[in-house]
Amino acid sequence: MAEAVIRKSLVIRGRVQGVWFRGATQRQAHALGVAGWVRNCADGSVEAVFEGSPALVAAAVAFCHEGPRNARVDHVESRNEPPEGLTRFSIREDGGTDGGDGPRRGRAGD
Repeated sequence: MAEAVIRKSLVIRGRVQGVWFRGATQRQAHALGVAGWVRNCADGSVEAVFEGSPALVAAAVAFCHEGPRNARVDHVESRNEPPEGLTRFSIREDGGTDGGDGPRRGRAGD
């Protein structure tokens, strides 16, 4: 029997832009083997979505509570959503709507 797939959507607030949050999140997602996407938002927050097994998604969410070395995470909003069947992890263009499963856009270092 196949393992359950869950989806978590996060909004991360604090000093999370300009500190390589998106690139570090993508690296962590690839290491864990979870799908989804991450992007900067106009209000200074970062939005991320993870899909995968409950344990691996929990590990990705835990990373977002800390972030990369120069980040300061003040608050993480998390909600469960129905999985969409994403198969890879991408960095979306700021405020982008590329569907999350298409080619990577944006600058990997932000």
